[in-house]
Amino acid sequence: MSLVEAVANVFIGYGVAVLTQILIFPTFGLHTTLAQNLKMGAIFTVVSIARSYVLRRLFEAIRMRKKKPPLTRRRLPYSRDFSGSPDRNQRSIR
Repeated sequence: MSLVEAVANVFIGYGVAVLTQILIFPTFGLHTTLAQNLKMGAIFTVVSIARSYVLRRLFEAIRMRKKKPPLTRRRLPYSRDFSGSPDRNQRSIR
């Protein structure tokens, strides 16, 4: 399903880019054909995919750099734990 989502995202993004160009370009005095809009939309889509990939890899590298290995508690060779509570094998003195 992740692949389906990624492909749908690319196709929808391409359609939005082309539609936006068709609607917005004339307001700025740019007049292009449908073929030119389709080509520009394809270029913008490729650039967008590359941008998304680079940002994902960058943030993954940052996440991995900040991730610290878990602290492991080393078991001491004697049976008494000095945390304040008596060991199960020892009776408390009262």
